[in-house]
Amino acid sequence: MSGTESDDIIEARRQMEICNACRYCEGYCAVFPAMTLRREFTTGDLTHLANLCHSCKGCYHSCQYAPPHPFGVNVPATFAAIRAESYAEYAWPKPMGRLFERNGTIVTLAAVLVVTLVLLLTMGLQDPAILYTAQTGTGAFFRVVPYWLMSGMATLSFGYAILAMTVGGVRYWRGTAPRAGQKPITAKPVATAAVDILTLRNLGGGGHGCNDIDDSFAQTRRWFHQSMFYGFMLCFAATTTGAVYHHVFGWKSPHAFFSLPVQFGTWGGVLLCIGTAGLLWVKTVTDPGPVVKRLLGGEYAILGLLFSVAITGLLLLVIRHTGAMGVVLAIHLGFVLALFLVLPYSKMVHAVYRGLALLRNAQEKRAA
Repeated sequence: MSGTESDDIIEARRQMEICNACRYCEGYCAVFPAMTLRREFTTGDLTHLANLCHSCKGCYHSCQYAPPHPFGVNVPATFAAIRAESYAEYAWPKPMGRLFERNGTIVTLAAVLVVTLVLLLTMGLQDPAILYTAQTGTGAFFRVVPYWLMSGMATLSFGYAILAMTVGGVRYWRGTAPRAGQKPITAKPVATAAVDILTLRNLGGGGHGCNDIDDSFAQTRRWFHQSMFYGFMLCFAATTTGAVYHHVFGWKSPHAFFSLPVQFGTWGGVLLCIGTAGLLWVKTVTDPGPVVKRLLGGEYAILGLLFSVAITGLLLLVIRHTGAMGVVLAIHLGFVLALFLVLPYSKMVHAVYRGLALLRNAQEKRAA
């Protein structure tokens, strides 16, 4: 991170020194065993630990030094603040990261503006006789939005998101490197990290679940998070198989209901709706003690954007053979493009940084 340490970094170091002396929570999650490998904490160390934290909040409810104790140890909230700093610090280009930092309003406005622009562009370019009448058969979608325009906007925006997140990931990996430098990445740590990512094991806390509402354990957030994650991946699979159908086999959308793209998209959309709506609910009922309130706006905004992508996609499936298809298609494409544009600067980028943190943690455990 930058040369000047933030107040959150200084506070995190103070708390980690207390935790490293206490070690009551050593078996709770991946953070505390990783903490014990360090005798002092650099900014890179603290950024790594913060992104390794899944905010299960078990340590907060078990800590004898948590507020109102004078020590005021609140690891979940402090690490959440550092994670937000890391998203902005390693973002590319950096001014975009600072613009979106802690600002759910920007994410919301970006979504509204992109949806509006795509809708107006579609209405401006397309004959109303086509836009507002039922389109059926092969290539129906492309009669409303030309294929070159649809694929061009999607490719540019998604390509930009991948490039920005890749640069951010490289910066994060280098910025959180141990003092001894980088170690070669081998297959076994990669496999361990992949299992942790695919099972979201750390969202189970120490095995009993998270303490989202109070000091009782529950797997609710883990289930909703898995629903969102696998729903997103199924939607990506739908887009990928649709591209293969189009470019390899020459099969143009809309496809039959039982085709792979439609099945992937349908179940992905359902899971994405369930996951995002569930996580929104969890955030409204969660204990406010270990939460950073200033970050909630951005979190609500990105979850709302993901839900909008999913629900408009499902709605498009239902009305695709009616006269409403054109407008809904434009709105859906707008939400998708908005998601791609804000992806590298929203909380969604934690998928990259947390994945890298899990990989580094797997490396450290094998070297210990």
